[in-house]
Amino acid sequence: MSPSTSAGDGSPPSITPGGTYSIQTVSVGCKIYIRRPGPDGKTEERLAEILSIRDKPVNPYARRNLKQEEGASKPEDQWEYFVHWESFNKRLDDWVPGSRLVLSRDLEWPRPKSGGGKKTTTQKVPGKAPRGQNLLKRATANAAHAASPTPVPSTPALNDDYSVSPSPTPASLKRKVPHDEEEEEEEEEEPEDEDADAEGEMDIDGEGEVETFDLSVQDPVPDAPPLSSFSKEQEIEKLRTSGSMTQSISEIARVKNLNRLQIGKHEVEAWYFSPYPKEYAHLPILYICEFCLSFFPSPMMLSRHRLRCNMLHPPGNEIYRHEDFSFYELDGKRQLTWCRNLSLLSKCFLDHKTLYYDVTPFMYYVMAQRDSTGCHIIGYFSKEKESAENYNVACILTLPQHQRHGYGKILIEFSYELSKKEGKLGSPEKPLSDLGLLSYRAYWAETIVDLLLNSTGDELSIDDIAQKTAITHADVMNTCTTLQLFKHYKGAHIICLNNSVLEKHQKIRAKRRRRIYPEYLKWKPPVFTRDQLRFGW
Repeated sequence: MSPSTSAGDGSPPSITPGGTYSIQTVSVGCKIYIRRPGPDGKTEERLAEILSIRDKPVNPYARRNLKQEEGASKPEDQWEYFVHWESFNKRLDDWVPGSRLVLSRDLEWPRPKSGGGKKTTTQKVPGKAPRGQNLLKRATANAAHAASPTPVPSTPALNDDYSVSPSPTPASLKRKVPHDEEEEEEEEEEPEDEDADAEGEMDIDGEGEVETFDLSVQDPVPDAPPLSSFSKEQEIEKLRTSGSMTQSISEIARVKNLNRLQIGKHEVEAWYFSPYPKEYAHLPILYICEFCLSFFPSPMMLSRHRLRCNMLHPPGNEIYRHEDFSFYELDGKRQLTWCRNLSLLSKCFLDHKTLYYDVTPFMYYVMAQRDSTGCHIIGYFSKEKESAENYNVACILTLPQHQRHGYGKILIEFSYELSKKEGKLGSPEKPLSDLGLLSYRAYWAETIVDLLLNSTGDELSIDDIAQKTAITHADVMNTCTTLQLFKHYKGAHIICLNNSVLEKHQKIRAKRRRRIYPEYLKWKPPVFTRDQLRFGW
């Protein structure tokens, strides 16, 4: 049991001295020192927060090994703990056995919650609209957003309820919940606890009193914050510094449900939660067919599948081929199963996107490397068929086994080549993950500096750079400001390359990375009718 503490935000967390507690005392929310491999190969003790506790899982698809069972006879190893390491990125969260917990050091208990009396006080506020009026307020706010310059998608799959469902189903990447809707939902659900949002939405149709609304309420909307008061930059920074880029607060608490993935000849570790069917969760290794992306719990099932699977490349149109690399274009509406499997796989390595079932509004562009056995997936990016804000990328990912080889820049460069063919300026959908932000900043800097160096003496403005590179004006301005290229000269601002930028650019150019050659791109921008853009009906 945790020691009794006084309620209040300002009270420090209680600490139990080391050696005075047992492993049964450790509970969710506690912080304890745990042994982990250090960077020099030695074992170190790091402070970590316990996020979840479970019994040691048994793999029903593996043969029992009596020697291993006898060796793992420590009583504390019957439990496993999902921990978040202090001062480490969220992708390093992992399950650890109980024998790695250092019980001889202090145990820090979570701070007490101060919302004990909040539930009763918020319900008795006389100006607070009842539940039906909150629904009316939400409908009014949604109608206002629909008429705003930046419309919000109105599909019912955008609610947070689907992201916190206890039984995950195959889903597709994308469709982030807008921040303003997120704030409204949090505000309306103050009296309820964290998981009450799903329950509150599910029982709306069953309550008779919700069907009637009292329209005589004078002040139904003052609780909602104005749109102008929301700062997207502050929210992005808050999410980035917390180690998670997910838009949904409930997604942050998601516990990683997969351990390792075997994709072809590569075996990689999953970084984040992905809603694979719960029958496949917590297996030692999940086996994935590298061509059709189907998933299996055992190597025997995968080998039987490979005898019947005749797919050797992504099921789309090959629009680019140079040397041993190809790009395939896939329509999410036509290749429904393959795109859903791709979304499930990519969610293991992307934490800043929310998963939903519908892949039909997107086009997928998959990069593959050819050899004698087939075309092996390296990475992909997706884009909306009709983007209201002219985004040219919705999700972008290089699989972990192919990272740090320059493939991310190839994907980014290819997305801008498509934007040039369309005659539009493009930008990736925000917010970007930490690795995605680094890749885009590096590509923007290299492209802009290369254009300035190769210009034939003519003066280039911000608009000229944007039109020649298909990078939006805002991204060009931010990159030039970051590189400190703007100088004030004779009463005007000019773009000037300094020595540090030139030295860094020369080092990058000396690495000889692969590039996209537009003459090998055989592609016309797809045109969709109004009926083809009606998704989910």
